[in-house]
Amino acid sequence: MVAISDTLNKSPEHLPNQDRVAVLLMGYGEVESYEDFANYNEQALNLLTAKFAPVPTWVYPPLAKLLALFDRHEWGHKHDDFISPHNSIFEKQRAGIEKNLQAKWGDRVQVFKAFNFCAPFLPSQVLEQIKEAGFEKLLIYPLLVVDSIFTSGIAIEQVNKALDNLSDGEHWIKAQRYIPSFFNEPDYIHLMAQLVEEEIDSSLANTHLPSEIGIVLTNHGCPHKAKGFTSGISESQALYELVRDKLINRYPLISVGWLNHDTPLIEWTQPNATQAAKNLIQLGAKAIIFMPIGFATENHETLLDVHHIIHDLEKQYGNVNYIQMPCVNDHPEFLAMATQWADAQIAELFSAEGVTVNIQANHHHHHHHHH
Repeated sequence: MVAISDTLNKSPEHLPNQDRVAVLLMGYGEVESYEDFANYNEQALNLLTAKFAPVPTWVYPPLAKLLALFDRHEWGHKHDDFISPHNSIFEKQRAGIEKNLQAKWGDRVQVFKAFNFCAPFLPSQVLEQIKEAGFEKLLIYPLLVVDSIFTSGIAIEQVNKALDNLSDGEHWIKAQRYIPSFFNEPDYIHLMAQLVEEEIDSSLANTHLPSEIGIVLTNHGCPHKAKGFTSGISESQALYELVRDKLINRYPLISVGWLNHDTPLIEWTQPNATQAAKNLIQLGAKAIIFMPIGFATENHETLLDVHHIIHDLEKQYGNVNYIQMPCVNDHPEFLAMATQWADAQIAELFSAEGVTVNIQANHHHHHHHHH
């Protein structure tokens, strides 16, 4: 350690800040105590619902408190004060990707996590740390939801706001890169199909014919009209079709199942996961597997929502076998591919000449003085 700091002191030009890259891994974050629910919901409403619901902003604070009461009932009374494992899984993903990247790049690359809705890891808080640590190159990497085009839009919105507040005259970020979504990454699609096949082989192959096994591939629900924002439907749909193609010759009963937030006044993607399962049961499925493909990290949608869906289906179709599969989470194969996707962008950032963006200059482009 000492030797390194000595050499740094002697020749600061040897390892300038340009030779370091900060990776900002972004997820939702989930509250771990009831007190945070109202705040979480208000942030979520502001960022998400504002894009597709005809709701005036003054409604958000009271609505957030009301939703918190529902959440309280849902997580607290029905689920023994459920604490979401989301944040700890996301930390494992961050640590795993960082470890993989540092095996190649050393500590010139660091991975930071930011949560859209949860202090103390809000993008503004984390970017402040990144700035203080002297990084000038940034890779923005939303990880949680695979329909990232919409969800990541929110991430970018928060990052831009934070960078705006952290700049004084000129931007400290000299180079930026972004990973939009991995909906069409062959490795990810292969892994999704492989996990389903492994589950069938171990749990169902000896008791069910392949044509009696229903597979519901669950995606992040999307609103159809999002004020002109691309809401991620086409990416999620493409992901579903790519995974289905890998399975359908062996297992004919496959459906997409959207995990929607059933907000009033909004038209959501169909069929929802419950309807998808019912459709497959009608076609003769005697077992239903719910496999999350649109989420990389466990969260209350993949855990509680699917749990409730299965519970309700059991009341109606008690003789069907239900299996709830986990997200990829910190599956070593997933962390390896997530590292590779980042690796290419990091290489680009290292080779990029930093550009100093002068903020003041932005305001003067449109004044043409005629003499």
